[in-house]
Amino acid sequence: MAYAPANLPANLDDTVIVALGSDLAGPYASSEALLEAAVAEIQARGVRVLARSRWWRSAAWPDPAQPEYRNGVAIVRGKGGPDELLALLRAVEAHFGREPGPRNAPRTLDLDLIAHGRFKLDTPGLVLPHPRAHERLFVMGPLAEIAPAWRDPISGTTAEKLAAAASVGLDATPIIS
Repeated sequence: MAYAPANLPANLDDTVIVALGSDLAGPYASSEALLEAAVAEIQARGVRVLARSRWWRSAAWPDPAQPEYRNGVAIVRGKGGPDELLALLRAVEAHFGREPGPRNAPRTLDLDLIAHGRFKLDTPGLVLPHPRAHERLFVMGPLAEIAPAWRDPISGTTAEKLAAAASVGLDATPIIS
């Protein structure tokens, strides 16, 4: 069940968005259980979760022969800037058994920093906003669920419109529990 978006500030310009995904449950009963544990771990490390979407399911991308994926989005408030938050997210991934591997390979936990307020950043280690998030229904769908009026810092397009125009992961649907 998603957290109530009533916790969101009226002005979404300072919104920090984290995408969560998993297609390997590891020692957990399911990828959903692993993602719930990851949200708790993020909070235990001092990042406050203001809102979280439901978990969504979709075929793995770009190889649908891999295990089915679970995704969601959280709007958070934490300490530090984008680099510090990204380091924290990488530490949480490692805590849940993520090991370096080929891009888009199956993994226990994938945490992506989608946006950090209105920051526009292009460094070797971090690009903000995330350069492909706007194309992915498995990111924009969950974001539109909790913050439909959020606007992409580059295009100014709302999450709701980006979800409607997504071109990747079009089979993504929320899990009804």
